[in-house]
Amino acid sequence: MSTNESNETLDRFYLRRLELSDKSKGFIDLLQQLSAVGSISDEEFEERFHELTSRGEEHAICVVEDRISRRIVATGTVFVEKKFLRGCGKAGHIEDVVVDASARGAKLGKKVVDFLVEHARLLGCYKVILDCSMENKGFYKKCGFEEKAVQMAIYF
Repeated sequence: MSTNESNETLDRFYLRRLELSDKSKGFIDLLQQLSAVGSISDEEFEERFHELTSRGEEHAICVVEDRISRRIVATGTVFVEKKFLRGCGKAGHIEDVVVDASARGAKLGKKVVDFLVEHARLLGCYKVILDCSMENKGFYKKCGFEEKAVQMAIYF
């Protein structure tokens, strides 16, 4: 990518925290590219938004807005788990990272992950962890993560 293309990308995309108005900018549609979301009314979105933002810095959802289309094209979440381990330490958990199919290749996923990792670091987390599919393992290695354990799950 040339310097002009790089500057154009930086000017076009804006990374920030989730805002209430982002539902109308395609935030839910973007999450649908990651997993089933279902129908969420404006009232349900607003209620959940306020619930999550009331947790302050310990639950952060960032988004990338395309300044041209005014659509949300990338997102990710980090939340902080308070522990007894490591002297009442804190661990960051990254979830729900997705980049819109139309915006892939612009390194927006890395920008989102870097933001989330730095956010957790600034909150004093001693580690940041995430689960990912085998197909995404290479991407997260490029972001500085290393394979650590086996994921186990029970879905209800």
